[in-house]
Amino acid sequence: MADECAFVKGTELPVKRPREEEEEEADMEAANNSNNGCSTNDKEDSSPYISSVLPGWFSEISPLWPGEAHSLKVEKTLFQGKSDYQNVLVFQSSTYGKVLVLDGVIQLTERDECAYQEMITHLPLCSIPNPKKVLVIGGGDGGVLREVSRHSSVEQIDICEIDKMVVEVAKQFFPDVAVGYEDPRVNLHIGDGVAFLKNVPAGTYDAVIVDSSDPIGPAQELFEKPFFESIARALRPGGVVSTQAESIWLHMHIIEEIVANCRQIFKGSVNYAWTTVPTYPSGMIGFMLCSTEGPAVDFKNPINPIDDESHDKTCGLLKFYNSEIHQASFCLPSFAKRVIESKGK
Repeated sequence: MADECAFVKGTELPVKRPREEEEEEADMEAANNSNNGCSTNDKEDSSPYISSVLPGWFSEISPLWPGEAHSLKVEKTLFQGKSDYQNVLVFQSSTYGKVLVLDGVIQLTERDECAYQEMITHLPLCSIPNPKKVLVIGGGDGGVLREVSRHSSVEQIDICEIDKMVVEVAKQFFPDVAVGYEDPRVNLHIGDGVAFLKNVPAGTYDAVIVDSSDPIGPAQELFEKPFFESIARALRPGGVVSTQAESIWLHMHIIEEIVANCRQIFKGSVNYAWTTVPTYPSGMIGFMLCSTEGPAVDFKNPINPIDDESHDKTCGLLKFYNSEIHQASFCLPSFAKRVIESKGK
């Protein structure tokens, strides 16, 4: 009980209780009163996210997924702090291991992070022969770095992460994820990814991977047209980009705009793929996979396969990605297929 009370009273998250119905208010009061006086720490914050915290539970609430919330039982709070950019929280959950939360939104859990990190990385890198130079924008937890390092052809891995605290917290609490930082090919740049890309010489990278949070706050610019134009300029002919592209169940309006922008900018191939991540809103997340004009890229049929025997043992075995799931990830339900295939044509 001590840990639960500490989580509720001491949280640095921008929290307040939902006020949609009087009955919900009464239920929350009853829950608080039954836990030795522990109560939610109500306070307003500039963040658009609303993290609802009840004794022993974390619930993720946001205007990006109105009318629903996903909750995890909290065993113990491990870290909470406020960086220059966002609130950072790490807690031990009862079912998904350690959990990293930024501005009230779950970024990864030990149990299901593989489904995101492996797919956002290997979908692009397995679609081109012998990638050598890779840029990661965001991804401060190091998971994408871990996956890029599995590719022996890669000679240089640059990462630009805006929030130094995320890197430090990941190294302390998620060593199996942050192991990617141990690769000597990695060059860490703490700073704004948008500004970093503007200074990159044209045609520098074979692949750019954008591991961003949702398009509110620090990540807003990473979903806008000028940013995609900067990526296209930084890629060699036939170079590829993989970027987080939200959920078909919740954000088709955002996806439509991303697809339209990418079809204008990338003159090679433009595709939407998806994967399942149980602790993300709606249980899935999508990726935009695009290539610049040049050597043709067929994202749906990987030509540069990886397997568990060919990578550095420090990364551990692949848990999610394989060639079959690579191809399957481009199969879309009819309602999403109609929108995505028609947009920009």
